[in-house]
Amino acid sequence: MSTTDYNPVLAGMAEIRKSWGWFMFLGIALTILGMACIIFSTTATSATILVFGWLLLISGVVGLIHSFCTGTWSGFFLYLLGALLRGITGYLLVRYPSTGAEGLTLLLGSFFVVGGLFRAIACGMAKLPRWGWGTFSGMVSVILGILVLWQMPFTSQWFIGLALGVDMIFDGVAVSAFASAIHHLPTGSAIQTA
Repeated sequence: MSTTDYNPVLAGMAEIRKSWGWFMFLGIALTILGMACIIFSTTATSATILVFGWLLLISGVVGLIHSFCTGTWSGFFLYLLGALLRGITGYLLVRYPSTGAEGLTLLLGSFFVVGGLFRAIACGMAKLPRWGWGTFSGMVSVILGILVLWQMPFTSQWFIGLALGVDMIFDGVAVSAFASAIHHLPTGSAIQTA
């Protein structure tokens, strides 16, 4: 094969095909975790808020230490302010998880709308194998985002866990369908002639 016949998309698909089992494992794991989030939606919501709060609090402390270690640098106050904002936000989420759930529910709802639109459009434009599942998964995320924003604040205690679970299930199905499609692609020169 000459260098003018080299197709990077075909070469990339051959490389991805070798990892189809990992894609299938990821799809199945996402589906199982999604079901667990739906079954224990209140617990998943609380855990999400607390984990996010602790991560922000820890990153705030690390950022604060980092800002003082580089105290002579001209960006000292910028790092200090960023560290304080992360640390205070993390503390408030850990201290007041139910109020934090309401704020994060608003954020998550908007994330689902924007992320779902992006996923649906990107999958439709890329047209990878079984792209319809990715587009469908994106549209499910958009619908979940609209529902969570519409039902605020009543659903904030359980909807984060439920929406996360449903989104993970549809993502898992989409990744599993992609794994199945790339596993059944022809190999080697059969890809190049197709």
